[in-house]
Amino acid sequence: MARPASPLPLHLGVDLSDAGAHPAAWRTHGSQAQRLFDAERLQHLVDTAQRGTLDLVVIDDSFSLQPSRFTTLRGRLDAALVAARLAPRSRGIGLVPTVATTHTEPFHVSKAIATIDHVSGGRAGWQLGWSADDQDATHFGRGPALSEAAAVAEAEEAVEVVSALWDSWEDDAEIRDEATHRYVDRAKLHYVEHDGVHFAVKGPSITPRPPQGQPPIVVRVGSDESFGLAARHADVVRISATSRDEALDLRLRLRAAAAAAGREPGDLRVLVDAFVVTGPDQDSARARLDLLTELEGVRWDTDSMTHVGTARELTDTFLHWWEIGAVDGFVVRPSSLHTDLDALVDGVVPMLRTARAFREHYNGPTLRDQLGLTHPVNRYAAIA
Repeated sequence: MARPASPLPLHLGVDLSDAGAHPAAWRTHGSQAQRLFDAERLQHLVDTAQRGTLDLVVIDDSFSLQPSRFTTLRGRLDAALVAARLAPRSRGIGLVPTVATTHTEPFHVSKAIATIDHVSGGRAGWQLGWSADDQDATHFGRGPALSEAAAVAEAEEAVEVVSALWDSWEDDAEIRDEATHRYVDRAKLHYVEHDGVHFAVKGPSITPRPPQGQPPIVVRVGSDESFGLAARHADVVRISATSRDEALDLRLRLRAAAAAAGREPGDLRVLVDAFVVTGPDQDSARARLDLLTELEGVRWDTDSMTHVGTARELTDTFLHWWEIGAVDGFVVRPSSLHTDLDALVDGVVPMLRTARAFREHYNGPTLRDQLGLTHPVNRYAAIA
């Protein structure tokens, strides 16, 4: 099978939110619905994903109950706190919680993600969230909900502040010299001095620079505003695409927009959301989807790649999209986590390895290692 022109391997992530991507997943046999808020269940899922050397796991979050009207499942744990618990109990795999910038101060966000990065030894990512939801706004009572454009603009400024706070300690700022009683080199702590439209932050952070320098930022593209934000700031971009041509067009446009913003082409990883229902054969997979549809009584509208079939067929689809350069990889959205994650790890991953498209072992200790991203230079050290 022909390899793509790019030397980069295929990247794979999995979304561990809820019981799965289908709104009826929690009602299926084996879903362990009674354990949806059990940390050990999440630990088992991460262990499974790690066994397959997946790049990362994503844990969604929001300030309101599940936004979809198509599910009766309600409630979630705090994604950042979950990632912090999983951090010392995992190895190799990236932990990417969604943390919103609307109604949240950048100082808190920077400290939370930096903490996860320290506790995990450099495996944190940040899936950037924002809110234009009226219910979210009423939870905080500070004012009416923002428009989508305003929320994204605020999120972009928050990214700039958070990134500066991560750099406010140089990598070697900690001296820890008992003889001289010097714990830090104060010359290597820097004030951010940000005075913008939405935030005024002085800094420095109270948390040392993360092991990765800058934990990778993940942005989901769903609007023109989020497209621009992703091109300027994201390390990983999640897109929705129902065909290879659509994915290729989006990837090329993102890379062009990133280049126009002064970024290098290699700074960006574009991953397509892939909704999957797997089975030993087509009929079995279709029967699983029919059962899920019957349980919740709604049609599963995913607006992105949707696979109903075998692990072999899913592997071929992944390879076909990747080989033409339409994507750098996929974020798998299992219809039911308890069934489709095992199919991904034990079925798809071995076939991708046979095709020499996916790693046998983790490339290093950090998420940036898995994604092939370099360690970023500290902006303050660079100008010192």
